[in-house]
Amino acid sequence: MDAADGTPMRDAQAVAAPPLVTSVPRSAPATPRRFADLLALDDFERHAQRHLPPMVFQYVAGAVETAATLRANRAAYAHWSFLPRRLIDTAARSATTRLFGKTYSVPFGIAPIGGAAFIAYRGDLRLAEAARRMKLPMVLSASSLITLEEVHAQNPDAWFQAYLPGEQMRIDRLLDRVAAAGFATLVVTADTPVLGNREHNTRSGYSMPMRVTPKVAWQSLTHPRWLLGTVARTFYRHGAPHFENMEAERGPPMLSRNALRNTTARDKLCWANIEAIRRRWRGTLLLKGLTTPADVARARDCGVEGVILSTHGGRQLDYEVAPLAMLPEIAAQKGAMTLIIDSGIRRGTDVLKALALGADFVFIGRPFMFAAAIGGTAGVVHAARILKDEIERDMALLGVNQLSELTPALLQWVPNPA
Repeated sequence: MDAADGTPMRDAQAVAAPPLVTSVPRSAPATPRRFADLLALDDFERHAQRHLPPMVFQYVAGAVETAATLRANRAAYAHWSFLPRRLIDTAARSATTRLFGKTYSVPFGIAPIGGAAFIAYRGDLRLAEAARRMKLPMVLSASSLITLEEVHAQNPDAWFQAYLPGEQMRIDRLLDRVAAAGFATLVVTADTPVLGNREHNTRSGYSMPMRVTPKVAWQSLTHPRWLLGTVARTFYRHGAPHFENMEAERGPPMLSRNALRNTTARDKLCWANIEAIRRRWRGTLLLKGLTTPADVARARDCGVEGVILSTHGGRQLDYEVAPLAMLPEIAAQKGAMTLIIDSGIRRGTDVLKALALGADFVFIGRPFMFAAAIGGTAGVVHAARILKDEIERDMALLGVNQLSELTPALLQWVPNPA
């Protein structure tokens, strides 16, 4: 039947019928008002710079010497552009990931961050709590100021990262403590035979342990929210913070005029120690800080379950190659070993690029530490949700429903990005 102007009329019943709903609309949790200006991970750094004393902010944000490695880590992602697929139904897309027998809601986790409880009140526990709520892995740093036993009680799925000396008896004692606490995943950091040349720490007055100099005192007094909310609150409720997990025994206090961290014999750590650790450690074992195919192949021969390609966020060796630049070559030979990458990841597009080039998972550090500093557990949860939303949005725009669909075919190398 036609209308008066000759236009065909649809059946009245068809017009009145509601459309068929094939998927449930996604609804995001309401953003707390105090986080309204935090729209991307880089925003947390901007806000934290105002909240933290310069010495503490630079400890987190800074890199060694010329910061060339830090810049290279970020620049590596700009060399890859997407080749999206169009007109694909992505209403059922999911960012869930299987890793070492566990299912996580996202393909990213929280990297280990030393001294977190000096940056944010009970920082390690805030990171652990947020990771538990968001169903993502969190790695506790050996340089933490809260006992590994307490962190494990907060989040039984947390991993432990160790800085180890090349002395097997000391290693074995720490491994026994970590195992007794219930940790199932051990991450051995391989890129710290000595501490990197972090000139920015010397200039700002930061050190670990912290020496209370006039410069340090002035910076603290001019940032009262951090001084009272983190340092004073910690001393009042928990006493002087100590390095709790560097060894099997408790380490020195964080604030001291003369105490030094025990970093002896790290330059003796070698592959024979990794082989001995593999024989003793019954859980999942990963090596962190590798960037060359030869080292990854050696790690596989030692029987580790996975490696983390990393430059320590640009905090160790200046002018080191960016992990992403080596990822395709290393992924081609990884075999059954799990391949994880960190250093320089700030966006959902970064995560998807790394996965497309062969990574199984990624870790991110600085933004989550800044989030804990300015917002505690809620801040970290908000940061994780931002990145999760970016990933799921970008999956739709790229035309993929599952992370397993990400391949190099969806990327184009750009020699000279704008």
